[in-house]
Amino acid sequence: MKTVSFGKYTTPSVDPITSDLDGWVAIDGHPSMKTWLEHVPEDGKFLTGYWEATPGTYQVTYNADEMVHMFEGKATLTDSDGNAVSYSAGDSFVVEAGFKGTWKTEETVRKIFAIRMADNVSAPFSA
Repeated sequence: MKTVSFGKYTTPSVDPITSDLDGWVAIDGHPSMKTWLEHVPEDGKFLTGYWEATPGTYQVTYNADEMVHMFEGKATLTDSDGNAVSYSAGDSFVVEAGFKGTWKTEETVRKIFAIRMADNVSAPFSA
């Protein structure tokens, strides 16, 4: 059996990426984000780590599947048809590749994530 452990959110084991995710464009307010990539396998197709975002709204396009567990904050995701779902601390959910819409951070969000990249898609991060 192989397991991979990484630090706690309060003591991540890597420096954060502080640029916005590729495909995310701020459209309201002045949101910012930090991404800690705690584990990336050699093939780069399954990314895990922590993410933090401050209040504001991004226009988003998901090119990969993402599993989220939000442990702080509140956010509302609205798809391109106008359907909105709000999530808050304690919620877990999946955003499927192909989602287009907005991510509105209403209270600073802190989450753990797992992203599965398709073979023809590169990571949504610019280090």
